[in-house]
Amino acid sequence: MAAVEFDPAARLNAETLMELAFSEDLGGIGDLTADAIIPVHGRGAAQFVARKEGVIAGIPVLQLAAERFGLPTFFQPLVQDGDRVGPGDAIASIAGPMRAMLAMERTALNFLQRLSGIATLTARFVAEVADTPAVILDTRKTTPGWRALEKYAVRCGRGRNHRIGLYDAVLIKDNHLAWLAEQGDPIGVAIAAARTHAPSGTTIEIEVDTLEQLDRALECRPDIILVDNLGPEALAEAVRRRDARAPQVLLEASGGITLATVRDLARTGVDRISVGALTHSAPALDIGLDFETDPPPR
Repeated sequence: MAAVEFDPAARLNAETLMELAFSEDLGGIGDLTADAIIPVHGRGAAQFVARKEGVIAGIPVLQLAAERFGLPTFFQPLVQDGDRVGPGDAIASIAGPMRAMLAMERTALNFLQRLSGIATLTARFVAEVADTPAVILDTRKTTPGWRALEKYAVRCGRGRNHRIGLYDAVLIKDNHLAWLAEQGDPIGVAIAAARTHAPSGTTIEIEVDTLEQLDRALECRPDIILVDNLGPEALAEAVRRRDARAPQVLLEASGGITLATVRDLARTGVDRISVGALTHSAPALDIGLDFETDPPPR
């Protein structure tokens, strides 16, 4: 499987977060335990090992951590991001000064476990809809400050990214329409305003939560209509109406979607399914750093 690009935004995000993470862990002092117990010239070797099955995301972050502690020469990835691993599979190896590896261990694992957990959950959703036209997308329900990294992890799980932020696409939601309610045609007014004010080429999407709203939105021909919190039967009707009236408009389902419900929604013929749980509810993948029992000579 082709590697997922660790884009500049994700790298900058990782570098910024890593400095903050190591600062909060080491303070201005360092690792009191290792400094007391491990000789300054003590060396060791270890492997990052999966405890459970999952999809890996975060190898470039481990590389950055190794560089942060002067260990890049001794860091060796054994899989690539997007690869599936099983219990006991080695993910990467590292060797060098024990103090440096112990200082790096917890923070490096926190990044790897968090990102791999997102990739793993995303892959489960993608597998559920694999034989349907639907694609799985993330949302803006990301950990504050972690967005570029978490959206990278979604891509490692073979999901797709929705808009990155408020700045790169128009998404007209219920609160926008509520503000325009007194104008009589909030959907038409909102889409017209978006077309007037957004930069040329900007994707325009609108959220609806009834079939009546859907009908009006279809008349306005946005790029995407997000149908929120409709069950499979109503969503299938939304697809039929879209196909008959504006087949060029993409339909997106969203709203409390789980692994138990996503397949039934995908089988309606909807084009896109956005799932906030990919980032706000993904459990960390269990990964450990196992040191060799017989370390290299000091």
